[in-house]
Amino acid sequence: MTDDQAKREGKAGAAAKDPRRDRLKAALRENLKRRKSQARGRDDLGGAPSEHADASLDDAGGEEPGQ
Repeated sequence: MTDDQAKREGKAGAAAKDPRRDRLKAALRENLKRRKSQARGRDDLGGAPSEHADASLDDAGGEEPGQ
């Protein structure tokens, strides 16, 4: 009998927490979207190749490779 009572109380408690749970899920989802967007922004800035990516660091002539 106590198991049935605990199940009923658990369901009532879960129903009372649904609005809170929904708010937390929405907040976590928005936070994840924001973090992914920030990570993409960092990748775009840091991952972009420079104009002279093929040039050697010791290339003092100033000429671009292949010319």
